[in-house]
Amino acid sequence: MKTFLVVLVFFGLTVRPGPLWSAEDQLEGGALAGERFRVLISSDAGGSDPDDLQSLVHYLVHADLFDTEGLISSPPGAGRARDITEVIDLYEQDFPQLSKVEKNYPRPDQLRGLVKQGATDPAPESGISDATEGSRWIIDCARRQDDRPLWVLVWGSITDVAQAVHDASDIKERIRIYYIASWNRKMDPNSFRYLEEHHPDLWIIQCETTFRGWYQGGDQSGDLENGRFVAEHLDGHGALGTWFAGLKAAGVDSGAIKMGDTPSVAYLLRGVAEDPTSPSWGGQFSRRADRPHWYVDRDDPDLAQGDKKGARTVSRWREAFLRDWQSRMDRCLPSH
Repeated sequence: MKTFLVVLVFFGLTVRPGPLWSAEDQLEGGALAGERFRVLISSDAGGSDPDDLQSLVHYLVHADLFDTEGLISSPPGAGRARDITEVIDLYEQDFPQLSKVEKNYPRPDQLRGLVKQGATDPAPESGISDATEGSRWIIDCARRQDDRPLWVLVWGSITDVAQAVHDASDIKERIRIYYIASWNRKMDPNSFRYLEEHHPDLWIIQCETTFRGWYQGGDQSGDLENGRFVAEHLDGHGALGTWFAGLKAAGVDSGAIKMGDTPSVAYLLRGVAEDPTSPSWGGQFSRRADRPHWYVDRDDPDLAQGDKKGARTVSRWREAFLRDWQSRMDRCLPSH
């Protein structure tokens, strides 16, 4: 039986569920169980931290599981739509092999048609500005006739999402947002503040630190260690894997896992997506008591990795999600 506690945090009350898991728990549900999600990614790929590029590699080898509807470049600063298309060019080299294994991988030209340029500057103090190709595309996708919600995975600034919600508030009931906040929120605080102050009914996971569990903590023994995993299971595994092995993300060694945005994808791979308070590969969250669908990092001390709240709700599944990724990268090998 679950119990509930109410705790006070910096930005308001949160409601958190009781027991997380037992040692024998195994996650079910999600895209790996056959659920098919509509996905739009907003990314600052090509900007100051190559971890978005790492996350794109991971997403593309899982792209057969999703209905990808948009790939928005939303920095601000460095990073443009062409940086996303360059990763798709690598995917194109691996596509013949991947499509032998699974026919549902999207065609490279199909993916290129989904790449849109979003805002290249932070929003002004009001939090909104002019519509962009990216913000208009978010609206168009959200309004499509489909009973499924559109999952908007925000890996960069939330500028274009805020603009889209401002310009077409009717889309709120049709979207689900997983926002890798932290540094991205600091790059455009005005857009985030606009959403927080004017759209309390928004469905959003505001992930500030939970995502750190993708590369911090968990089982890092043997080939599960961040650098060794890349050396053994990505390097030499097609164009995507070999390119990944040469990337250096901020704060980690060259050729090592960071992929701070990937928990937003992992959240859809395993778990119950409509319930962020339940366990998933992308973390487990608490609901703000003053918001119907606004979720934040859990603040239980035993779930933190150092000072990173909630990170252990991701790292707890490290072996499972890395072995899944390993099997995906093996698809790029000619011998598969």
